[in-house]
Amino acid sequence: MKQKIFKDKYHIFEIEYKKNELTYTNVDEIIEALKVKIDNHPVISFIAIFDQYKHTSSLEGGEVSPAIKAAKNIVFCFGKELPTPEVLAVRPRSIGVCEMEDKFVLNFLEAPNDMANKTMEDFVKSLKAQKSLLGF
Repeated sequence: MKQKIFKDKYHIFEIEYKKNELTYTNVDEIIEALKVKIDNHPVISFIAIFDQYKHTSSLEGGEVSPAIKAAKNIVFCFGKELPTPEVLAVRPRSIGVCEMEDKFVLNFLEAPNDMANKTMEDFVKSLKAQKSLLGF
């Protein structure tokens, strides 16, 4: 997992998996695996799945890199505390899942809560662990 700064101001976490590193064969399977983790978490609430690829490619003048084969976000919220109105500006969270020719790229914006970052990191790292558990 890498920490990066996107566009000189957005702190993101990102991991790339070669397709042969995972048992999942497409974005929908990865999104579903993440949804199971979200649904089973005692605090996180699932909100939606957004098809960024479909949306952008349907827009007049919308541009999608030819290297991108599919791109979706799974949207959810930790929301255990609501101490100030400012918290709403940094919620909800999402994990992006992008399919390229030979790899999947998963990323998320850094949250203001270390436990949220750790949980999202654990979710995306566990995708590879699933393959190891199956003996592949």
